[in-house]
Amino acid sequence: MKNEAKAALTPASTAEEIVAHLRTLGSQDNRQGMLRYGIRIDRALGVPRGVQRDIARKIKHNHERAFELWETGITEAQFIAALTADPELFTVEDARRWAAEFDSWDIVDGVSDLFVDTDHWRSLIEEFAEDEREFVRRAAFAMMAWSSVHRKREPEETFLTFLPIIERHSTDRRNFVRKAVSWALRSIGKRSSSLRAAALRIAERLAASDHKTARWIGKDAIRDLNSAATQRRLAAKSK
Repeated sequence: MKNEAKAALTPASTAEEIVAHLRTLGSQDNRQGMLRYGIRIDRALGVPRGVQRDIARKIKHNHERAFELWETGITEAQFIAALTADPELFTVEDARRWAAEFDSWDIVDGVSDLFVDTDHWRSLIEEFAEDEREFVRRAAFAMMAWSSVHRKREPEETFLTFLPIIERHSTDRRNFVRKAVSWALRSIGKRSSSLRAAALRIAERLAASDHKTARWIGKDAIRDLNSAATQRRLAAKSK
């Protein structure tokens, strides 16, 4: 029966049909596994992320349907919404409205990847970084991390402008913020040798800080950016 439901999904599938299909794939064991990774499960069905990506590939982009999926409030449906929305049609207000519902790091990171593809990504980073809500602020730094990988044509100067924002919020003790700040700093540093040098200067200042959270972020970044794997990757990119 589940295989039949899976085969029935097409680009013409409605949001209701997609949600019905997701419900056939939910697993209590998977939900408990998510909980062990610090993921909130009260809105989740327990469908593996890889399966969600497969569904998104099958149903393809449909901007209106993506918003219908988001409105269900189901975590998996919202992730699929982020994969199938059209970033060219996604407005600042749309981003603010979705971000207001963030309540777990996994949906933040999934949707932030969509935000990076919009025309408003840089202004959203600046706005979200100053937002006091934990998961909205996390979105800013998740976007920095994603953009350092996906925005391949973006000049290095853009990423240099993110470093002061990273340093300014390096004292945010909240777990899901500090981890995202570290992720952003490390990702920017892995983009190029010159950005690595700039990121390391920030990391070294943070590592010498009297603030416990800033110190952790700095040491975490130094360890990653000085690793043999990172240096080999950057050396290969520069050839």
